[in-house]
Amino acid sequence: MANRPSRETLTKRMDEMIRSIRDEIVSGKRNVGDFLPSERELGKLYCISNKSVRHCLDALVSEGLIEKIPKVGNRIADVPQDDSITIRFGCHRTTVEETDLGTLISNFHKQYPRIRVQTMMLDHFVSIRESLESGIMDVVTVNVPNFREMVDAASLDTLEPQQPNHDIYPYLNKLFVHEGLQWVQPLTFSPVVLCYNRQHFREKNVLEPDSSWTWDDLKHAADRLAVPNERYGFYFYLLSNNRWPVFLLQSGDKLPPEGEPVRLCDGTWMKMLQLCRDVVMQQSLMPLFYDEADAEKLFLQQKASMIMTTYFGLNELKKADFEYDIAPLPYVNNPRTLLIAIGLGVSAKSEQKEAAQTFVDFLTSHSSQLNIRKHTLSIPALKPAAEWIGQESMFRPLRYPMHRDIVPTYRLHADLNVTTEMLHAIIGEVRLYWSGLASEQAVCEKIEKALNELRQKRLQEA
Repeated sequence: MANRPSRETLTKRMDEMIRSIRDEIVSGKRNVGDFLPSERELGKLYCISNKSVRHCLDALVSEGLIEKIPKVGNRIADVPQDDSITIRFGCHRTTVEETDLGTLISNFHKQYPRIRVQTMMLDHFVSIRESLESGIMDVVTVNVPNFREMVDAASLDTLEPQQPNHDIYPYLNKLFVHEGLQWVQPLTFSPVVLCYNRQHFREKNVLEPDSSWTWDDLKHAADRLAVPNERYGFYFYLLSNNRWPVFLLQSGDKLPPEGEPVRLCDGTWMKMLQLCRDVVMQQSLMPLFYDEADAEKLFLQQKASMIMTTYFGLNELKKADFEYDIAPLPYVNNPRTLLIAIGLGVSAKSEQKEAAQTFVDFLTSHSSQLNIRKHTLSIPALKPAAEWIGQESMFRPLRYPMHRDIVPTYRLHADLNVTTEMLHAIIGEVRLYWSGLASEQAVCEKIEKALNELRQKRLQEA
């Protein structure tokens, strides 16, 4: 009896089992026809009794996600071939956990039993524009760079216009407006922030970061927090277009208008790229190029005391057994950060436009957005849901509401007057400089040449 979990703990474990299996099915990790592990194995995995496992499995059966095969096991069910309508929803695999998508789709099926949602996982290198043009999806997630690409390619006609939801943060709606029409409905968003291990700061008697921190403050703190052969003071994934451009944004400069030559050498951008390198390279054994998800992994293992991340990335820290918090990014010249927003678009080629729009409206409804707020660490786009205050069901950083106070610092890649293609060209050259394989002058000249050529190409294609 001493090892018997409390009612609250048991409820949380059962909820985790249902959500985990649901998400695995929605994301395609478990395919139609696959069998789940045995009840005994599931009980060990989630630390619950066989009786509790059966309750969880019954819930998944009632949702139509699995079917019980007598004397065999529990099998992932196929979408029923009845009079229901099926819509195809294209999203990235990370969206599943970042929005508690499995639960949202399950709730949608309960409310609209005649509409079935089939998820299609997108690779990050797949063009959203090309996917829409092919007509294989009815609803798709669209971020701001995706949207700008579609504007530049004059391909917004692949989307159905959206009615603005006035309960969504106005600055998010504006991101997806072109020529007076809104084309994408905001779903979630995040600024890029600093995340830090409070325990490490206490151990080393380092004051926790606040909005006054500069990059010099961070470098000094990282020096004190780092432990040789044990942990880094600070880490972020250098090659991500959602990380290194914040240094350019903080310069306050942008590329000149098209038609004017790009000149970067001895300018502020090169100084900021040098600062970007120095912030990371001051730790002699810092690996330059891990993988994009490794910042959160290192932080979760307490191998990094501070990381540059997003509210989306905080979802990777749900199992952290230590106290952490967030702060605004340090700055130089201008306190600015990158805003990342993800929305939903309905394909103009969809044969089920009404059902697709119903799904979009459901995901951006108050109940769905509040579910995102309560069960993830992402920020829902709907202001009343994002700013909800109540009993929390999971650990949440003390300064989670900070996003409301730093809105004036939000900036976009477009504020640099660059395209995604230009960002790729810059990072393709500057990584040689960061690695010590090319001089600053040589890299600067190559970046100038590449950007001028891309601009010339755009003018010729216009």
